Amino acid sequence: MDLTAFDLKGKVALVTGGAHGIGFSIAEGMAKCGATVCFNCSNEGSLEKGLAAYKAVGIDAHGYVADVTDEAAVNAMIAQIKAEVGPVDILVNNAGIRDDVLMMWMEPQQWHSVIGTSLDGFYNVTRPLLKGMLVNRFGRIVNIVSLSGIKGLPGQANYAAAKGGVIAATKALAQEVAKKGVTVNAIAPGFVRTDMTADIDEAELRKQIPAGRFCEPAEVADLAMFLISEQASYITGEVISINGGLYT
Repeated sequence: MDLTAFDLKGKVALVTGGAHGIGFSIAEGMAKCGATVCFNCSNEGSLEKGLAAYKAVGIDAHGYVADVTDEAAVNAMIAQIKAEVGPVDILVNNAGIRDDVLMMWMEPQQWHSVIGTSLDGFYNVTRPLLKGMLVNRFGRIVNIVSLSGIKGLPGQANYAAAKGGVIAATKALAQEVAKKGVTVNAIAPGFVRTDMTADIDEAELRKQIPAGRFCEPAEVADLAMFLISEQASYITGEVISINGGLYT
């Protein structure tokens, strides 16, 4: 995508789960448009790998470790970002995990960890950032959800519930903040070639995809960049699928 039309100079962006994959690609795009990029990850190992990955593409990103399911840890991270970088104008809620198993064999921890990372993480990170966006009368919130949250997939009752919950919250929150110049949208990818899908049978699943291939993280990033841009200021409360034609 030609990024020259998207001027994000002076904006501060936070991407949760931004050390690799889709989150990294979105953060890279925003940085190339002039935004100051902060990314979150859950542990020091991911932080080191993330900082190295950003450095390799010429981006001076700010990395922070915080478990998004831990409200106190998130609040401390946000306070640190504000002190070191400035108020957050753009939020990409990308943090999420899979732990696939049929419901009859699903342990409580498998349910709660997946729900907590996506749904509680959305609340814990978004809520404390809203006031600043509303006061400044500008904000962009992009939630990375999933095909599973729209149509459900077997073995993913936990993941579908988590992403479906974020979809519903996206639509509700968008109506609360639209008058203040804050947009809230969700992107629902199908199968994307990332670490999260490394354990699934790509060759077999490609047969189900009309486009005949998996999505690349950069393609999701291109869509996110448009939703973040001024050109998309009248688009809010939407859930946009990017899935190569899979039925939803």
